[in-house]
Amino acid sequence: MKNETLKEIRQVYKDKYNDIQRALISYRAKWETGSEEDVLAEMLFCILTPQSKAKGCWSCMESIIKKGLLLTGNEKQILAELKYPRFKYKKAKYFVEARDKFVKNGKANIKVFMRTFKDPYEMRDWFHNNIKGYGLKETGHFMRNVGFGEDIAILDRHILRNLAKIGVIKSVPKSITPKMYYKIEQDMKKFAKKSKIPMAALDLILWAKETGEVFK
Repeated sequence: MKNETLKEIRQVYKDKYNDIQRALISYRAKWETGSEEDVLAEMLFCILTPQSKAKGCWSCMESIIKKGLLLTGNEKQILAELKYPRFKYKKAKYFVEARDKFVKNGKANIKVFMRTFKDPYEMRDWFHNNIKGYGLKETGHFMRNVGFGEDIAILDRHILRNLAKIGVIKSVPKSITPKMYYKIEQDMKKFAKKSKIPMAALDLILWAKETGEVFK
């Protein structure tokens, strides 16, 4: 563990503590008091984010929701709203395919479906294996955004870069297999426990260290 980097991380945690707590509370509230549509929107948002800026992707989601396209928009209509994500043609297709798995008779039922899993890991496996456009990172992102991020890592480039600086991993891998992902996740948990920083907060801290802000 590299002391200077750990010191920086603890300082970010201190500086951004209130923002981080607000974010974690909002994630839990999304599940506990949010609607089926709220959770569906988060799931679809995470299809848009790979290799794209999260803020731009969320603005696209806000436009989709505002125009009443969340439950009924076809691929062409969704594509017209994807002004910021890269690979928008593929993502529009994935968006509609994923959305239609959780809409029946004009109503979303994703929360009902998610309650059938015995634990977050089983839930993650299902979404990872059944939603096109979802790697383990995107699956973890979605689960964190709806309150299931206590023990699940979101290993994007910001997080991996900082894990390497801390010494949790030797270097940033060029690509990650599922086996490698789970190993890094376990090492990240050990670091969180040793440093006394909650796993759910650590992702937001490392993100804020890179970008200067706390966001989805």
